[in-house]
Amino acid sequence: MGMNVGTSSSDEPEVMIDMNTTPLIDVMLVLLIMLIITIPAQLHSVNLDMPVATNAAKKVDPVVIKIDVDAASVINWNGSPVTRAELEAKLAEASKQQPQPELHIRSHAKAKYEAAAAVMANAQRMGLTKLGIVGSEQFVN
Repeated sequence: MGMNVGTSSSDEPEVMIDMNTTPLIDVMLVLLIMLIITIPAQLHSVNLDMPVATNAAKKVDPVVIKIDVDAASVINWNGSPVTRAELEAKLAEASKQQPQPELHIRSHAKAKYEAAAAVMANAQRMGLTKLGIVGSEQFVN
């Protein structure tokens, strides 16, 4: 028992009419690999030659003024005690300096809030904007 495949009744196989594409695909893959290898690697950055500034400003360290409020609510300006009037005069003088100095305000834990708030209010009133509260870790507990 046998089975006939196709329409031909003769013993000879039929001729294939389709083109064999396997060698063409092989050649195409070889050409693709050669193209990938020969293309130069693309960089993701753009190299620019920027001009160098000849008159670059020198970095100046800021002037730091330390204002301490001790346990008796006495205000100290860089270690020396001052009155409220002297504090206002020194803050007015500091506000006129260019660049403005930095104020580092440190308050003792036993000092009255009124004294520290007065220092900050006077500094704000005089136009000083670089204020820093130093030593606030003592108020955590």
